[in-house]
Amino acid sequence: MSRPIFNPQLTPLGDLRHLLGIEGLGRPILEEILSTAETLVDSSNGTTRKVPLLRGKTVANLFFENSTRTRTTFELAAKRLSADVLNINVAASATSKGETLLDTLRNLQAMQCDMFVVRHSASGAAHFIAQHVEPHISVINAGDGQHAHPTQALLDMYAIRKFKGDLSQLKVVIIGDLLHSRVARSQIHALNILGVGELVTVGPKTLLPEHFRELGARVEHNLDPALANADVIITLRLQRERMKSASLPGQDEYFQCYGLTQRRLQLASPDAIVMHPGPTNRGVEIEASVADGPQSIILDQVRCGIAVRMAVMSITMGNVERALHENKQ
Repeated sequence: MSRPIFNPQLTPLGDLRHLLGIEGLGRPILEEILSTAETLVDSSNGTTRKVPLLRGKTVANLFFENSTRTRTTFELAAKRLSADVLNINVAASATSKGETLLDTLRNLQAMQCDMFVVRHSASGAAHFIAQHVEPHISVINAGDGQHAHPTQALLDMYAIRKFKGDLSQLKVVIIGDLLHSRVARSQIHALNILGVGELVTVGPKTLLPEHFRELGARVEHNLDPALANADVIITLRLQRERMKSASLPGQDEYFQCYGLTQRRLQLASPDAIVMHPGPTNRGVEIEASVADGPQSIILDQVRCGIAVRMAVMSITMGNVERALHENKQ
């Protein structure tokens, strides 16, 4: 009998302890997160309810990379779970004065933090932190380098199911800079785990290498035919800050070839939805009239993010407490 593959995200009971990436997680875990998020939304007005699930817990937001939207939604999610929130200004923290990351973590652990929400420019940073925290602490990856952004992918899955239903019947098209996009990698893993009907990735060859086929997506470089009968269209921001070489055409040329315009949107299914993880570059990857149009659910994605992040935080902390209890018995 083969031994089970060790997954650092899971407790010994097989439950989610950390959320570091989507890859390697089973469908039941993703379904649990999405279902839990649904229970946290007030059906009468679509807002997230405040619940006491993390009362007495302290959540530390460790953002080594700028992000207003993600940090804010994590902070709101933690507060709606009744947790105390500690926002660390990393630019002014001890790490900028020579203290190592591990020293910073040990000091935060001494302050009795229970969860670290981590964004870092280095791929694998959240995994590194998860390897060095005490058993009672959960680590949530809020984006690491070009590697993963699991909660963004999960909130996108929640939004797709909310507006389109069963993923097995859908054609999803992801457009743009997939090479440098941690969001795209997490989206592809999540869509495949949840059984999407058809998944197509589209972009210039310099930003969409052929090896993306190995992730379970069809690779195309011509946008117009790829959009035929699409049910969900996800446009990605050009990751200029992550590019180390001139691998990109000019913005005008890019928009002409890969920008989502009203004309191109008409090639998709009449009820197709348009998504973007933000922030949007209008006139580069998406036309302003499309971003603000009736088929756009970009702002709905932001609203979904609070409920999904609440679900992730409550599930992981609950599983940690259960595992610690089992160890004591």
